[in-house]
Amino acid sequence: MKGLLGRRSFVRMAPVAVAAVSACRPRSANGSWRIAVVPKGSTHEFWKAVHAGANDAAERLNPTLAPLGKRVELLWKGPLREDDREQQVQVIEGFCAQGIDALVLAPLDANALARPVEEAARLGIATVVIDSALNFNGTVSFVATDNEAGGALAADCLARQLPEGGNIILLRYQHGSASTEAREKGFLEAVARTPSLHLISADQHAGSSRDTAKRAAENLLNRFGDKVSGVFAPCEPVTMGMMLALADAGLSNKVKLVGFDMTPAFVAALEKKLLAGVVVQSPFDMGRKGVETAVNHLLGKPVAKRIPTAITLVTPDNLRSPDVAAFLPRPSAG
Repeated sequence: MKGLLGRRSFVRMAPVAVAAVSACRPRSANGSWRIAVVPKGSTHEFWKAVHAGANDAAERLNPTLAPLGKRVELLWKGPLREDDREQQVQVIEGFCAQGIDALVLAPLDANALARPVEEAARLGIATVVIDSALNFNGTVSFVATDNEAGGALAADCLARQLPEGGNIILLRYQHGSASTEAREKGFLEAVARTPSLHLISADQHAGSSRDTAKRAAENLLNRFGDKVSGVFAPCEPVTMGMMLALADAGLSNKVKLVGFDMTPAFVAALEKKLLAGVVVQSPFDMGRKGVETAVNHLLGKPVAKRIPTAITLVTPDNLRSPDVAAFLPRPSAG
């Protein structure tokens, strides 16, 4: 990106940009801390759970902040598609124009989102990054899963599901998404340590929706369907797209599919053993901890630069275990 709006648009919009910069200053003097939460997308169950966690944090914090004359006003907006970097930049700029005190951001791209966050930092707006890393050192904290460890869990699951070994596929998500790229890296490194697993495809990207993922999965199955024994899909839309493609090809009971992130549909698929396993984060806690960390920073409290969130592997065998219950879908914020 040459600029947030492109070089030509930046010149044309310069007077508006100056006005936006002057408006883009924290407004905590009015008694509310305005905290904007910007997810990667708006439709997937993962982001609905993040939203619920962020709301929960605000509701829990406001009674404790009342004696200080403060409260959290939570703002929520993300791009419609998880590949629309330009819209995510515009959402951040829009929140800045409204006047915010802190930003909690799940960046779509580790590089493309660095510039708007850097500009926000120059204006005194603190940013807590959640879910996926950002290539900018001026953020307050990074709240996220150990995604490389999650990818390794998926490889271990496939190795257990295929005791005699087999050919496996990694269907990647999309370029620039640091969280899924870390999962893919952890998976590939674990596969390299597992002689029984033979990787036959790892260079295809699914895109940001279940429809694009299904088309990519169909292409792979048309090519390798009679040879593949296992698949890793590193996020919700890729898991869903691959699961649908396997069903259409009549391969659901033949190919072991390990996905990432939990939805009600995946719970049902685990019950029917259409999924061999799902690596599950805690998006609710991610949203909650993101907002809590932003508030602690605004209060002047020290915060850790890296705050981990939990991860586990859910299989048909442990789906109803009490230890897994906290990782299953909660009611969303809508």
